[in-house]
Amino acid sequence: MPRFLPKSIVCLREGYTRQALLADVIAGITVGVIALPLAMAFGIGSIPDNVVQSEGVSPPAMGLYTAVVAGFLISALGGSRVQIGGPTGAFIVIVSSIAARYGYAGLATATIMAGVIIILMGLCRMGALIKFIPYPVTTGFTSGIAVIIFSSQIKDLFGLKMGDVPPDFVDKWREYFANALHLTPATACIGLGSVALIVVLRRIVPRFPGMIVAVVAASAAVWLLDLHGVATIGSKFGGIPRSLPTPHLPPFSLGLVRELIPSALTIAMLAAIESLLSAVVSDGMTGNRHKSDCELVAQGLANIGSILFGGIPATGAIARTTANVKSGGKTPVAGMVHAVTLLVIMMAAAPLASHIPLAALAAVLVVVAWNMAEIDHFRYILRAPGSDVAVLLATFGLTVFADLTVAVGVGMVLASMLFMKRMAEVSNISAITREFSDDDIELGELKDPNAVANRVLPPGVEVYEINGPLFFGVADRLKDTLRTLERPPRVFVLRMRRVPAIDATGLHALEEFQEKCHRQGTVLLLSGVHAQPLVAFHRARFDERVGPDSMFGSLDDALDRAREIVGLPPAERPLDAAPEVARDRPSAKPPAKSA
Repeated sequence: MPRFLPKSIVCLREGYTRQALLADVIAGITVGVIALPLAMAFGIGSIPDNVVQSEGVSPPAMGLYTAVVAGFLISALGGSRVQIGGPTGAFIVIVSSIAARYGYAGLATATIMAGVIIILMGLCRMGALIKFIPYPVTTGFTSGIAVIIFSSQIKDLFGLKMGDVPPDFVDKWREYFANALHLTPATACIGLGSVALIVVLRRIVPRFPGMIVAVVAASAAVWLLDLHGVATIGSKFGGIPRSLPTPHLPPFSLGLVRELIPSALTIAMLAAIESLLSAVVSDGMTGNRHKSDCELVAQGLANIGSILFGGIPATGAIARTTANVKSGGKTPVAGMVHAVTLLVIMMAAAPLASHIPLAALAAVLVVVAWNMAEIDHFRYILRAPGSDVAVLLATFGLTVFADLTVAVGVGMVLASMLFMKRMAEVSNISAITREFSDDDIELGELKDPNAVANRVLPPGVEVYEINGPLFFGVADRLKDTLRTLERPPRVFVLRMRRVPAIDATGLHALEEFQEKCHRQGTVLLLSGVHAQPLVAFHRARFDERVGPDSMFGSLDDALDRAREIVGLPPAERPLDAAPEVARDRPSAKPPAKSA
């Protein structure tokens, strides 16, 4: 299907020139060099020490495996022309917590489950729904993740002589302060010097791969100065393999599946959000449009593939995707070259990687955390309405002090409730029968040929209008409408020209309202019903209960019927009156779909 046809095939069908290949190769090699220290740093940050000690895994190698395998699959199968995939900083918190609790086997199980969930999201065409996650929620948990990443790197950055770092944020900093005097001066100099070098190079030559320069410089300094007290990849993890492992399924525990559902959902949502956000950013830079559902399917397959090769969760990386675009990448070939470049470097230079100091990789993550913090965006939302500020601070606080899964869930619930409150405030049901005097009529009503102010209403007829969606937030107002009247009218006209949508609760309230009218001897007429409510009426068979002769395309048709009921002749219509919806009188059945 075209919706799920990868952009790599689309680009090849359009015609792939030698110039495009050259641009993609240069961009791919550039991004591969940039991704090298990031992949190792994300791997080290994602796998806690207790898992390394108990299972003997190599976190920097796992980060590289993920960048190679998942990065290749995301580019080859994805729906974006320039997306670069691999391990990212956003995953460090959730991956580390899962691995610390369940080990790598639990992490692998949760990631495979998340991959299946992401694939199903894509097949169910849920790519567009990710865009509806509120900005304060994404900013809140992204900034919270940045704080946690920064906090997790203090030990390696300064070479603190302490035991395992506590997982709790407050306990973590309590231990840091308790051991502040037990730092390793050489390690602190390497770490802080690497941070300074990255920042300076970024300001002076933004396109220069400052992170790889800082890592190489730090490694050279440790080797030349013979700084044995500085921890390196080799001293802690024993080096990096020179090839990819044989694909295999990790130990699978069926008993863990149910317990890992929340973690798998968090990985899936985070991967979907970040990958599609990265694709949107790249679209803005290139002028292209990505296929969100195809991208989700590719992300799901890439996460499963990463686990088969001993990797960790992966997603689209905004920073590396941006670097790809700025380096001249045109098609998914650049992303595939990036993955191949990492593989070649790993095969050729794996022994040299053992000399990389952990303080330099900690410096890389500190800079990544600073970039993720989005301080300007955080400050901007603090000037927004109070409800958005509350969502931002709740999501941020829960991410830092509780759990990312809880933070995203609570943030979404709060944002949804506040949105519904706002919608309820702008949706109303008001009487428009005889309240208008010459002073009350607004200019818009005078210009509107369908305004009630331009019509003469017979006695015993009440006209009410619903403004806004009729959903559960305003359903109670409809139930209370008849109670506000001194005596039941002969005819009640409910005008729905400004109701674009109705949900199940609103439909149920409308059914109860119709039954109440029937018990009181009042005839209910509906006018200006739009397409979505009309389809909902038909599916619920409400159109049969109210009767097709009680639904009208315009207020004039409804008032003519009302005059018949009260025994009066039809009134003269305004010359410029027009139907309120695109039909004269809606039928009981919705219009058939075109072929």
